[in-house]
Amino acid sequence: MKSATFVKHDIEGIAPPEPDLVPEEMIRRAEAMREVLRSAQAAAEAAGNISAETNQAMVDAGFFRVIQPRVFGGYGFDLPTYVKLVTAIARGCPETAWVLSLVLGHVHQLATYPLEAQREAYGTTGEFRAPEVAAPQGHGVAVPGGYRVSGAWDYASGCAHATHILLTFTVEDAESGGAPMRMGLFDRDDYEIVRNWDVIGMQGTGSDRVVLQDVFVPMHLTKAYPPIKAVLPARVYDDSPLFHGPARPFIITESASVIVGAAEGALDLYEESFRTRKATGPTGAPRLELAEYQLNFGRCRALIDTARAALLHAAGEYMEIARRTCATGEPCSDDDARRLTLVILQSIHLAHEAVDIIFRTVGTSASKKDSMLGRYWRNVGVLRGHLAHQSDSAAVNYGRAHFLQKTVGIA
Repeated sequence: MKSATFVKHDIEGIAPPEPDLVPEEMIRRAEAMREVLRSAQAAAEAAGNISAETNQAMVDAGFFRVIQPRVFGGYGFDLPTYVKLVTAIARGCPETAWVLSLVLGHVHQLATYPLEAQREAYGTTGEFRAPEVAAPQGHGVAVPGGYRVSGAWDYASGCAHATHILLTFTVEDAESGGAPMRMGLFDRDDYEIVRNWDVIGMQGTGSDRVVLQDVFVPMHLTKAYPPIKAVLPARVYDDSPLFHGPARPFIITESASVIVGAAEGALDLYEESFRTRKATGPTGAPRLELAEYQLNFGRCRALIDTARAALLHAAGEYMEIARRTCATGEPCSDDDARRLTLVILQSIHLAHEAVDIIFRTVGTSASKKDSMLGRYWRNVGVLRGHLAHQSDSAAVNYGRAHFLQKTVGIA
């Protein structure tokens, strides 16, 4: 059995479905889906999941391979391309974008598994779509060659359309000095889905519970979690700099891209309402002619454009840091990783503020249960409350770490 120390020339590469596909064409495909995604929003919300047809359309368009390494059948595009792709899909349907963003983003997590695990996951075609639940909601018992794992994990977004899943579990009787938790890579056939996702927003993401009952996972399909030091297989990722970047800014970019794109979608509907509705009262003038509405539209346009610019700038800086690490081996500093995360979180703040202005100024019709604009507002509101998006604690932690480093440096 070959080990994870293989070098790149030992891997038989997988050709992507469209070897000549360029980022611009992928983004064009995403933008072309906007109206179809908008028309499918209500059905996704009612069903509690995106449809198999929507998922297959994204598979066929190559979206799930946007950052997947070319050696494993992906397109190997950069993080700004990823942001543009996800925001374009979120503009049409935030729930669809959430499934896409997270499921495709987990190739970043897969990259630090043993190389043998990665080869098994990608197979001969490069088809890999994996939700992830990082909270250890299951337990594993060490047995010869691996672990037997049981448990129930909530919030497994995209689990119905996956090929695999990444799940964290505690380890009973861990060896002295061994990791008390591990993350395992499981096949779709290993888990059952229990429908328990019932929320006021992002209902269409299929973020249901997955259950494993005494499933064996080989040792090479697990890794210590959180890792003491994430290590990429030797030389395999030498031409994939994105995977050399820090984990946390990447993780927050996954969800920020959805929120910024959703704000764009809400602004589209806001503008449409201006063109079709008139003000109440004596004037009866079209909304687009009134200063109050023009002001609110301008404020929201600025907030969303600034959020998008900040997110794309952070993605570009992320790639600069990742390329430097790839070339020199020097990791991203903790200060830079935390600072980038704060910028990305700020883009979420700005987008959320814009959507809130839109909702409270467009009129009570947005409060109807079947209102598309109300759905954008609910979706963004739910995402804004995500534990990972609490920017106050992130800012405190950045300041604490920043000044501690400075103090240590002076001492």
